[in-house]
Amino acid sequence: MAALKDIIARDYGTPAVVIDLDIVTHNIARLQAACEARGLANRPHIKTHKSPELAAMQREAGAAGITCQKLGEAEIMADAGFDDILISYNLIGEEKIARLAALIPRARIIVAADNPVAVDAYAEAAKRARTPLEVIIECDTGRKRAGVESVADAIALAERIKASPQLRFAGFMLYNPEDAVAQTQAFLDEALAGIRALGLEASIISTGGTPNLSNLGRIRGTTEHRAGTYIFNDRMMLACGAAELADCALHVYTTVVSRAGPERGILDAGSKTLTSDIGGLEGHGLIREFPQARIARFAEEHGFLDLSASPRKPAIGDVVRVIPNHVCVVVNMVDRLIAVRGDEVVGEIPVAARGRIV
Repeated sequence: MAALKDIIARDYGTPAVVIDLDIVTHNIARLQAACEARGLANRPHIKTHKSPELAAMQREAGAAGITCQKLGEAEIMADAGFDDILISYNLIGEEKIARLAALIPRARIIVAADNPVAVDAYAEAAKRARTPLEVIIECDTGRKRAGVESVADAIALAERIKASPQLRFAGFMLYNPEDAVAQTQAFLDEALAGIRALGLEASIISTGGTPNLSNLGRIRGTTEHRAGTYIFNDRMMLACGAAELADCALHVYTTVVSRAGPERGILDAGSKTLTSDIGGLEGHGLIREFPQARIARFAEEHGFLDLSASPRKPAIGDVVRVIPNHVCVVVNMVDRLIAVRGDEVVGEIPVAARGRIV
């Protein structure tokens, strides 16, 4: 009987992005149980898999809604029948307003804002849709990405939302650094006191991130958690302790196509497959069969192997499995995921929201 790697290479060619549905199912169930144990709703982030089929698995396991990073992802998910969607990103500009207005009547849509321009855009979209729109305020408590940095700014935005007849204040959205629980709690407590002084209540306090699963439920008052990478996991999740090798459900199957020197080689997966998002790590992925080998650099279709530290060397024609540094960007590079259970290929899952970056 042919090995799974041989079947993948024969029937699909390499590089191929392969997911093990047994591990996916385990990862989904484990996070759902963790959320339920802490009294939190699970609102998984679909930017990792971009697939209504996989989102349906999360919903069937108990997820209360989903998170999308971009409007285009939310449109795909609404087309697939998902009816409780948080868009965790500022939507600004006429093109976004028009599309959001068309989306609002189709599902419960919650949008995030960290500035008055976004809030005003949401008011216009809701006005066109003739349907009230829930707005959650994104707060930055140390990650230095998006989000208001002061409680005063959060309260000012809440007041602006309250003043709009088209909008409803929904609460606060957090993506705190893993070591910033105390300062995040202080920020949240002060913000909650501020909005209560305005006569508002936060029905949603949403935390986020697979690396923050170690902090799940530690911030008092939180109602839900948004995690994305956990469904597959990757080398960054291994590095931060959020996953173990057995939790990694996605591998890039790739073939060694050259061994031009004794200490080097070439994979047929380059930057157009594994991507150049290094995630702060050394090298561009973990080769399961040759863990001491290093994917040192890329051309578009070439993965340059440094084999100097590997006691065993791959041969030309060997098919190897790579755990990517950052799985989310890898998924967005392909049209389909090849699904397996154990040593059997069970089908293909379209990456329906691939390229929906607008």
